[in-house]
Order: sequence, then C-alpha cells, then structure tokens
Amino acid sequence: MDLSNRTVLIVGGTSGIGRELARRFAAAGSTVAVGGRSPEALAELAAEGFGTVSVDVTDGASVAAARDAVLARFPELDTVVTMSGVMLLEDLRDPAHFEAAATTIETNLVGTIRVIDAFTPHLVGRGAGTIVTVTSGIAFLPFPPMPTYAASKAAVHAYSESLRAQLDGTGVGVVELVPPAVATAGQEKVNPSALPLADYATEVMELLSQEPTPREVVVKAALRLRWAERDGTYDELVAQRSRALSMLPGREG
Repeated sequence: MDLSNRTVLIVGGTSGIGRELARRFAAAGSTVAVGGRSPEALAELAAEGFGTVSVDVTDGASVAAARDAVLARFPELDTVVTMSGVMLLEDLRDPAHFEAAATTIETNLVGTIRVIDAFTPHLVGRGAGTIVTVTSGIAFLPFPPMPTYAASKAAVHAYSESLRAQLDGTGVGVVELVPPAVATAGQEKVNPSALPLADYATEVMELLSQEPTPREVVVKAALRLRWAERDGTYDELVAQRSRALSMLPGREG
C-alpha cells in the first residue's frame, strides 16, 4: 500500500492506536480525517490540521451523518479504518455482566458493521480503496477476564474474511489489524509487557507499506497469539491468561 497519497478516515481515532496511526498516515503524506465522540479530542486534532467529524458508532443516524459530512469534504476518500472499541471486564458468575456484554457487542461488532456499510458503496463505486478492520490478538487467544471483548473481536475477524471474499473483484481490499497488548488507555498499568505505542505504530506502517499489502497486519509481538492454536501452545497460554481472573472484584485467583 502506498501510504504517501491516500485519503484516510479513521473512525475511533481520537485516542490510542487510532490517534497515533492518524499522525503516522499524515506524516507519510496522506490526507487524514478522524471520527470520534469526544469534542475535546476532536478539537485537539483539528488544531493539528486533521479533518474531524463527530460520530457515535452505536447510533446508525450518527454514522450516516458522519459519512455524508466526510464524503462532502473528502470525495476522494479511499481508505476507511474502523478503530472504535471498548474493553470491559466481566464476571460471568454475575448476571449483571450482561450490560457490559451488550455494550461491547454494540460497539465493537455492530459499530464496525455500521461503519463498513456506510462507506462500502462509495469505495466500490470508486473501483478502488481499502477497508481496515481492527481485531486483536485476543480474537485468537481469549483473555478470560474480557470474554465478550474476545468474542466481539473474533466476530470482526470472521466478518473481515467474509467481507474480503464478497468484495473480491471490486478493487476494494480488506486489511485486518491484529494488535497485541499496546501501552495505551491504561494498559501499561494492567500489563507491564504491553508493546509501546510508538513501536507498534512503526511496525504497522512498515507492514502496511508492503506490496502486496498483507491481509492481516500482525506485528511480531502478536504472532504467538495469532498462531497459538497452530503452534500447539493454545491451552498453555489460555491457562496462563486465566490467572488474570484475579482482576475481577471478589476473585482471589
């Protein structure tokens, strides 16, 4: 993928990985717009020179309005990145977890589908473009304290595979980012081994710039998660990660 002359929309790019990738795309020479819910973050990004749009991926009308605003300002849009997501702890012994589960599915899975649906006709009409979905190493190796997060990201992976197959021949590609734990949004406190954000972004941009662009962008730190089942380490790693259940209130281990 040529990163130097693209028109990119990053939905959910007001913080963390999305915000860093927005800056990296811009530094590479692309025109970048960022969508999100935080007026303060959007104002900061606008001050940096980014196009911005308010969007809530859990609201279909908000997504449609954002699409119309973006395409009016950036008719050459050729790349859509769906970054919006939430990571919530859930204790499956307590039925009260369902609210967190529903929020997770509505944001991570249904929100992703809403964004893709909003922009696919435009990209197909252009006959060229890229949709970038974002899953997680947890899609392939569950993190038991966040069961619905894992399920939502596994679903986005499967959806990405089907989307790629259905768009074959249209000129629109589908690329899936598979991040490991990255030191952003407080993860560095929960997981001291989380990959520094700058290092993650550098490796992602290097992989995206390859020709042909990989269907899955899996940095080195995520390889053991992505291929655990193939490599025969799945059960051992899930058992290790299950120790983190002590993070849940009322759990000692």
